[in-house]
Amino acid sequence: MGLLSEILKNVAGGTLTTDNHNQLFDTVVGMLTNSQTGGLPGLLEAFKNKGLGEIAGSWVKTGPNLPVSPSQIQQVLGKGQIQQVAQKMGLSTTDAADAVSKLLPEVVDKLTPKGNIEPSALLGEGLQVLKGFFS
Repeated sequence: MGLLSEILKNVAGGTLTTDNHNQLFDTVVGMLTNSQTGGLPGLLEAFKNKGLGEIAGSWVKTGPNLPVSPSQIQQVLGKGQIQQVAQKMGLSTTDAADAVSKLLPEVVDKLTPKGNIEPSALLGEGLQVLKGFFS
């Protein structure tokens, strides 16, 4: 079982399909590569602006990741973005926020193994590697 499946096995009462897993992973990757929102640095800045910089910063730094709650994810990303994720995946907004709250810290952590954000070219390569790792 891949890491993505392991992380998400209890999300939405265990009803997520392989397609849901792939959609969720693609959605999280989209958040990290969206040039309009500033990609990973922009996402980390959004957490900082909402008073959650310490949580998101722990995902980048070496050491343990601090957890993020579904309500904190919704606070940072906004209700609209979570609703879009939920619609894509056929989930409730609560289950979508829960899924993102479990996956996002893991993906950021794996993309920043040395405790810093790599240049965008390396980030893109890292995301390609993660696609295989999380499937």
